Amino acid sequence: MRKTSLRTAALAAALTLASASSANAGTPSGPYAMFKFCPYTNPSVGSCVLNTTTSGTLKIGSTTMPIDKPIVMQGGIESLGPSPFYAAVGAPTLQAPPGKVPGGLLGIVNPAPNWPGPLWTAFWAIVGAVNDVSATIEPVQAVQTNFGNALFPPEDGSDPTVARLAVRVHLQNPFLGGGCYIGSAQDPIVLKLQTGTTAPPPPNLPISGNTGNAYTVWTDEPNYIGYLQVDGNTLVDNSFAVPKAGGCGNIALGLPIITQVLDALVSGAVNLKVGLPAAAGTNTAIMNGKSSIASSQYVLNSEQ
Repeated sequence: MRKTSLRTAALAAALTLASASSANAGTPSGPYAMFKFCPYTNPSVGSCVLNTTTSGTLKIGSTTMPIDKPIVMQGGIESLGPSPFYAAVGAPTLQAPPGKVPGGLLGIVNPAPNWPGPLWTAFWAIVGAVNDVSATIEPVQAVQTNFGNALFPPEDGSDPTVARLAVRVHLQNPFLGGGCYIGSAQDPIVLKLQTGTTAPPPPNLPISGNTGNAYTVWTDEPNYIGYLQVDGNTLVDNSFAVPKAGGCGNIALGLPIITQVLDALVSGAVNLKVGLPAAAGTNTAIMNGKSSIASSQYVLNSEQ
């Protein structure tokens, strides 16, 4: 297990104790400007967090989607221990840009031969014009965190989760319409990301994350105070289940069939091709990135 330096550990302790005071009319400046969307004036928020996933993969069912664009999670926490994640102010708490699904529409839809003729024709027309399918991760519940586990994965059998994310995946293509989702608010994909070693059900085998390199970035104002930086960490989970897709194909094609039938045909084709629903032990999330954590009081003190 990686150990932080004494000064980093001291700063981590300070982060759990510091709390924000009343708001000033200003904007965080200098090295603390990155935390400008943190709810640092909320008295319940002891620290501000900016976490950026820079690479990785999300495997759901038989489809593996690369993470090749930054995913940013920002907001506030009460402490480095178990804490709700307080939403960002003035920006998305979880900002995940759309990523391309390998194979596009042909990669996630297997049209059945008994599809109505107009639906079959529309499918191949759109494949010929716009085969690309984008996938966007969207949160559907509040995030729960324990950033202490990111630095020191527990070895006593206790819950090793660093961040619990309940999400859905929005699939978009003209043929799929605007309401095609894998998972929902009622039945989400629940990721319990950790930096330790997983214990998934079979057929998945254990995989390990990485605590990364934790150090203190010292600043020259005020009073040489700094913030905690963690580079090169890897958060993993391969124990989660993925529900089926729904709401796909809800588009105006001039078809003489009702929307429910269209949804059943197209969503069913997506589920068949992608392998959904996918039981726990058949899916994997690997997220590489970095984190910055600062006392909310220091962020407030930097206002200009």
